Amino acid sequence: MSELSGIPTAQMLSDAYSYTLDAWQRSILFLDVMRQRGEQYEQHAAARAPHVLDYDAELVCDGRELPRPVNYGLVRIIPPEGVTIDLSKRPFVVVDPRAGHGPGIGGFKADSEIGVAMKAGHPCYFIGFLPEPMPGQTIEDIARAEAVFLERVIERHPDADGKPCVIGNCQAGWAMMMLAAMRPELFGPVIIAGSPLSYWAGVHGQYPMRYSGGLLGGSWLTALTGDLGAGKFDGAWLVQNFENQNPANTLWSKQYNLYSKIDTEAERYLGFERWWGGHVTLNAEEMQFIVDELFIGNRLASGEVRTSDGTAIDLRTIRSPIVVFCSKGDNITPPQQALDWILDLYDSVDEIRSLGQTIVYVVHEKIGHLGIFVSAGVARKEHDEFASNIDLIDVLPPGLYEAVFEPTGEAVEHPELVTGEWIMRCEVRTLDDIRALGGNDMEDERSFEAAARLSEINLSLYRAFVQPAVKAAVNPPMAEAMRRLHPLRLSYEWFGSSNPFMAWIASAAEHVRDDRHQATPDNPFIAVQEQMSTRIVEALEGWRKMTETMAEETFRIAYGAPALQAALGIDPTSDTPPRKAPKSLLTKTLIEAKTDALRARIAQGGTVEGLVRALLYVGLARGAVDERGFEAIRRVRRAHGDATRLKLADFKMLVREQYDMLLMDEAAALAAIRKLLPDDRDQRRAAFDALRGVLESSGTLGEAAAGRLRRVAELFDLEDSSPGDAPAPVAVRSAHRTRSAS
Repeated sequence: MSELSGIPTAQMLSDAYSYTLDAWQRSILFLDVMRQRGEQYEQHAAARAPHVLDYDAELVCDGRELPRPVNYGLVRIIPPEGVTIDLSKRPFVVVDPRAGHGPGIGGFKADSEIGVAMKAGHPCYFIGFLPEPMPGQTIEDIARAEAVFLERVIERHPDADGKPCVIGNCQAGWAMMMLAAMRPELFGPVIIAGSPLSYWAGVHGQYPMRYSGGLLGGSWLTALTGDLGAGKFDGAWLVQNFENQNPANTLWSKQYNLYSKIDTEAERYLGFERWWGGHVTLNAEEMQFIVDELFIGNRLASGEVRTSDGTAIDLRTIRSPIVVFCSKGDNITPPQQALDWILDLYDSVDEIRSLGQTIVYVVHEKIGHLGIFVSAGVARKEHDEFASNIDLIDVLPPGLYEAVFEPTGEAVEHPELVTGEWIMRCEVRTLDDIRALGGNDMEDERSFEAAARLSEINLSLYRAFVQPAVKAAVNPPMAEAMRRLHPLRLSYEWFGSSNPFMAWIASAAEHVRDDRHQATPDNPFIAVQEQMSTRIVEALEGWRKMTETMAEETFRIAYGAPALQAALGIDPTSDTPPRKAPKSLLTKTLIEAKTDALRARIAQGGTVEGLVRALLYVGLARGAVDERGFEAIRRVRRAHGDATRLKLADFKMLVREQYDMLLMDEAAALAAIRKLLPDDRDQRRAAFDALRGVLESSGTLGEAAAGRLRRVAELFDLEDSSPGDAPAPVAVRSAHRTRSAS
């Protein structure tokens, strides 16, 4: 209480009175916000199709009318006034997670994923859902319905330059990855934001949520919860799990932040609570699949998830670029769970390239789980740049990349080729860069495998001896009553219109607003209040850290015990991963056939093939792809008119073929460039100038890249023209002209 020492008594009494009056008024206003929150909850729950989208939308396809009905639907986002949509651009489809909350968080506000995509001129669609599942619907039914939705989007945009870009938030991310593996022809780039794909992954001392399944004895508790819900799983339990990860925020900080900033924070608080309190239900079978196959079983990254007809879902069959957006500040889906599926599936980057896959990831330093797809201020640049440069991502050569963002400034070369406030550069990475983020060792893998096997045993015992009695005892009205009594729902309803003790709050709050007296920021009692809040947060944080440490140690001791592992059929001394995606001899044969076919076509093609091959050869020395280079290519294509312009899909195929040729036989691919070029020297010189312009649009060439460019100049047989003497870059000059003309 040092803040109060040394203050004259009269001043202290004045400050105390001012603070007490302010605190009382804040309490009334706080209760009024709680009242609004409760009434908002009741209105939202009573809506026919509740959501929190900040945009008008029109229904395109109702999943309830499909042969296998589901409670999902596809809507078209109606652009707000002042937003211009370019129908030649690929559409964006945003899919929200059904993880306890209702739909709409991907279009929650102007800075959300939908907002930035429309700002970039893309048509936007949204896949949402109703609060109640259709009887008998499964995760596979939902996936097949979403395939129908994407088919409808593609049909509505026949002139779009590329297949839809699909954004899957959180749990919708793994759902979209599964669908992209089943129906790869429907997808353009896939952006998975805060999505867990490798559920066992993590680092010691952090991210304890991954231990929950093992500590609860497996998924039998999921089955029990579904049975107590008469065949439905209450999503409020999932929301409760999220709340439990941060008791300081749940029990204190969220409410205190509202109370301490009651005059400015109410609108933001109510907007978020409208989504956070919009609890939905799942069929028990849906939730059981998620827990058994993914959360505890971790079968997706190992290729063990199968459809009803026995087809294995192998993420290596995805042919669209995959963009992974994760954060070190996300305790729900840490970077390891978002990225380690790459380590589970591939032995090297060469394997990624051989399968024709492109993976781009970005790791934010601090943003939390919700901020990833709400697109809070600190994550806005990532969403903006992905939306603006989605075509660049689509045509990247196969491989593993990290997206790096550099602010546009006066020192940046060719800023006219940059579409926003940041320059996006995709830098080449290896699997060691993923490993450097930390992850499981073999001992951890065996422990999680033991937890998964024990879960299967406990679930079987529950189904054999307990489930029949629970199902016989619980009927739908009883299940509905238990859902209404869930603590999270009660926390909203206690302050709603059904509580007669809240009747006086609205009028009292109105009087307070008419005669508001705020304490000054330098009031010493405000400082004391802040100190007390800090101590409470520290105490709750200490409790969290202690319980997390205990949970981790308990899990490791219990499931790391050699005796238990041996009893469950696990060799405690084995260095072989317990779950590893199998290799396919057919895939190997197909890759070899593709390689032979490409080798036979090395000397086939024309100027475009030669330019792309030369561009890739020089660009490989940089180890990165810059958006300015791609924009320069796009403007050169535009300047040459529609007659010679390739469609984006054809250009993507061309880039990949030329890249593969360089990788499998660089010497032969380079030697053949001269055969691809025109005989006329002036045409070759013009082509070389365009090539150099594209390369230099991303900045001055380094020594290695400049050396490769000199080698290319020799192949172009320019005689008296050298790279150092060539005129100003044609691509950049053309870009200026094109910009002026437009």
